[in-house]
Amino acid sequence: MISFKAPSNIALVKYWGKKGEQLPANPSISFTLTHCYTETSIEYERRSESSIASGEPFSFDFSFEGQPKPSFHPKIHTFFERIVAYLPFLKDYHFSIASHNSFPHSSGIASSASAMAALSVCLMQISKELGEIYTEEAFWQKASFLARLGSGSACRSVQGSIVVWGEHPAIIGSSDEYGIPYPLPVHEVFQNYQDTILLIDRGQKQVSSTVGHNLMHGHPFAEARFAQANENINKLVRSFASGDVERFIEVVESEALTLHAMMQTSIPYFILMRPNTLEVIQRIWQYRKETNIPLCFTLDAGANVHLLYPKTSTTEVKWFIEEELAQFCEGRQYIHDEVATF
Repeated sequence: MISFKAPSNIALVKYWGKKGEQLPANPSISFTLTHCYTETSIEYERRSESSIASGEPFSFDFSFEGQPKPSFHPKIHTFFERIVAYLPFLKDYHFSIASHNSFPHSSGIASSASAMAALSVCLMQISKELGEIYTEEAFWQKASFLARLGSGSACRSVQGSIVVWGEHPAIIGSSDEYGIPYPLPVHEVFQNYQDTILLIDRGQKQVSSTVGHNLMHGHPFAEARFAQANENINKLVRSFASGDVERFIEVVESEALTLHAMMQTSIPYFILMRPNTLEVIQRIWQYRKETNIPLCFTLDAGANVHLLYPKTSTTEVKWFIEEELAQFCEGRQYIHDEVATF
């Protein structure tokens, strides 16, 4: 049996808008989390002649949290169609795929990135077992490349504590094809950063990320947004090197709000934030002003709020969460996590 745990990630500079086959319209950079992950296991065996003769190009079954999930089959089938040119053995074997998350499936945390990353690394491990030879670097690059074809942000959940996806002149080795571990200096203040995820709304969002990305085609502010993302990576590079937390906060919060501004100004337009999302943001700003504790927020394409802060501020921030912010979470639920070890 082949198994791999792939972590969730939270983008600091956001990927929103794509071109070609799952290529990013702008580079992005993310923190890799530690405790929120998807673990996938695969058993495989050669297909029988009758199975191959059936005309079905692929043979697999899938279970999630111990239960068969045929509703997931179309997504896996589409993924296999996209990657079979790079892993031809997919047509020759039956795969029994089992997956589970370390966080509740209905928690409101996007799991497509960690799920596709875990599946991709498992398939790469099978490729090695079947005789393919890779250098260490080539193995992880191809795993990230494959994961991208399943879910764009999945390429940032394969390897690394801080991951860059998308070509950027300040980051040698960066590529639109796959994510890479951030190769530049990182000040110690960022090396054990905390992320507490406030579960504002655990329901399924009404607009999928795929639809949202496509709405960037012809968006009136698209080109300015892509230029902004490139410049914000320049700012983060300087912040990571110097330990400039104030500049980090400015970039990360601006990126979160810009992401949602793009949604609100597309045609059709939509809003994924909820009233409690806005209330939490206002309280974070007030708290930071009153205490000078460098707590900031970011958002994914949804209502939940990621609180980012240095480990040295953990005691104070956890008190603030429980006393002031938990009331805005569905069922007072939140998840403490941290950036993966460097």
